[in-house]
Amino acid sequence: MNRVYNFSAGPSMLPESVLKKAADEMLSYEGCGMSVMEMSHRSKVYESIIYGAEELLRELMNIPEDYYVFFLQGGASSQFSMIPMNLMNKNNKADFVITGQWAKKAFSEASRYGQTRKVASSEDAVFNYIPKLDKSMFDPEADYVHITHNNTIYGTRYTSLPDTGKVPLIADVSSDILSEVIDVSKFGLIYAGAQKNMAPAGLTVVIVKKDLVGNAMDFTPVMLNYATHVKDRSMYNTPPTYCIYIMKLVLEWLKGLGGVPAMQKINEEKASVLYNFLDSSDMFKGTVVKEDRSMMNVPFVCPTEELNAKFVAEAIGAGFVNLKGHRTVGGMRASIYNAMPREGVVKLVEFMKDFETKNK
Repeated sequence: MNRVYNFSAGPSMLPESVLKKAADEMLSYEGCGMSVMEMSHRSKVYESIIYGAEELLRELMNIPEDYYVFFLQGGASSQFSMIPMNLMNKNNKADFVITGQWAKKAFSEASRYGQTRKVASSEDAVFNYIPKLDKSMFDPEADYVHITHNNTIYGTRYTSLPDTGKVPLIADVSSDILSEVIDVSKFGLIYAGAQKNMAPAGLTVVIVKKDLVGNAMDFTPVMLNYATHVKDRSMYNTPPTYCIYIMKLVLEWLKGLGGVPAMQKINEEKASVLYNFLDSSDMFKGTVVKEDRSMMNVPFVCPTEELNAKFVAEAIGAGFVNLKGHRTVGGMRASIYNAMPREGVVKLVEFMKDFETKNK
C-alpha cells in the first residue's frame, strides 16, 4: 500500500503508528470485545479513555490546575458564539485583532452579543503579516481580547503575545496547538478544532480559566454554557467518542517523541527546510513577511497561474497531495503539521527544485 504525503490544511494527516494501532484495536479495544465506536461513553472502559486523554493533554501542555479542559463538538466555529455568551458578561465589550478569515468570523459572531472593536487588522495586505500591538491599544474595560494564534489560510503566526493587561486573552489555536510550547497561564481561554494536530474532525478542545466560568448570559442554551460541561466533565451528552480515543493515541505518540519541546524542535527544522528553499528559489516565493511566518502552514506562489496549476497537477502525480492554496491567496499551501515527517518536507523541496529546473 502506497501512502501519499498529505499537505491538507485540515482534516490533516495523522501519525502512521496511530492509524496502525487504531486499526489493530478496531474490533476489540484492549481485549474488551468491542470497538471504541460501539462502547457506551458511560462505561468504565471509556472513562479511562476520555479521562486519560485529559490527563495526557494537561501533562503535555503543562495546564495549570485552575483551568478546566472540555472536549466538545461543533468545531472551533461553535466557540465564536460560546465565548461571548460565557465571557462577554461584565461590560459587554470585547476587542479583536483581525488577521484572517477565522478572526473575521469570530468578530462577526461576537458582534451579535455585545460591543466589539477591531483593535488592528492586516487585511490591507491580504493578511500576510501580524499587526504590531501595544498595551495602550486595548480597552481595559473589555471583557476579553481575541486573537487567532496561527492563521491557517494565510500562513502567519504570533511569535509573541500581546500585552492585554488584566483583560483575559482568548486565542484560537486550532492550527498550531501542541506544535510549540505555549504558556497556558498567559490566556484566559484557548480553543482548537482537533482536525489539524490532534485527531479527526469532530472534536473541539477548550481550555479555560476556572474563574471565567459560571456567569453565562441568561439566554445561553444549556449545551453552550461552559458550566454545563464543568458539571458533567464533557459528558453532558454523548461526546465524540472515537475522536477522543484517536486524540489519546496521538497524545501518547507525542509524549513518546519527547513531548511538545521535542515536537517544536522537529517543526522548526521542517519549516526551515521549506522556507530556506523558498528564500533561495527564483520561481517559488513565500507570501508572508518573514518575521510572522507560520511553522504549520506555508503558502507560496509561482510567477504565473499557469505554473501554479501545472505544479499542483504534477505534485499530485508524484504523491504530494492537497497543495492547492486557498482561493483568497491562490498558489499553493503546504500544511506541515506535527504528523508530517521531516522526510515529507525534504522530498517536497526536492520535487520543487526539479520542477523549477524543468520549467525555467
